[in-house]
Amino acid sequence: MSTESLRKDHALIEKVLQSMQVTLDLLKSGKQIPGSILMPVIDFSKNFTDVCHHGKEEDSLFPALEKTGMPRHMGPIAVMLMEHQKTKQIAQNMEESAKAYLDSGSSDKLVSDIFEYIEHVGAHLWKENNRLFAMAEMRLHGLADQMTKDLDDTEKQKLDKLGKKRVDYEQIASDLERNVSQLK
Repeated sequence: MSTESLRKDHALIEKVLQSMQVTLDLLKSGKQIPGSILMPVIDFSKNFTDVCHHGKEEDSLFPALEKTGMPRHMGPIAVMLMEHQKTKQIAQNMEESAKAYLDSGSSDKLVSDIFEYIEHVGAHLWKENNRLFAMAEMRLHGLADQMTKDLDDTEKQKLDKLGKKRVDYEQIASDLERNVSQLK
């Protein structure tokens, strides 16, 4: 499948969203959340989700779809690009509210930002998994090997710029899952 790499990203992002939901519930119940949990969430959200995953879509998948006649300025690609920008903005807000929370202990804005991120990204992933990727599979039929290579090359390039590897973000996701479960 030409979207297999992106689907694997989604599974990893969903794992982090689950840890974020537990974090959100703990914050709402008055539990203190340490920076050792919040800052990896921010790193993952800003760097893996936005820079790496969205970069793979924007630099590899969307141009391939454009070559098949899918327009960039309207329709599914345009919607995904707008949602990527919104994801980036919510992640930035979440970083600011996490830092403020760690300084002041006031969690209201952080709770709001985490909730918005979970809801937005969850809905976005659903649209991609159930709509965009189905269209991509039909349009890119026969190009799966080339698409996989392009996506892998883009991932490597994006992560190299960050000084990271995929395994680093897989470890963050696993550590978050373990660490938030210990706070319950």
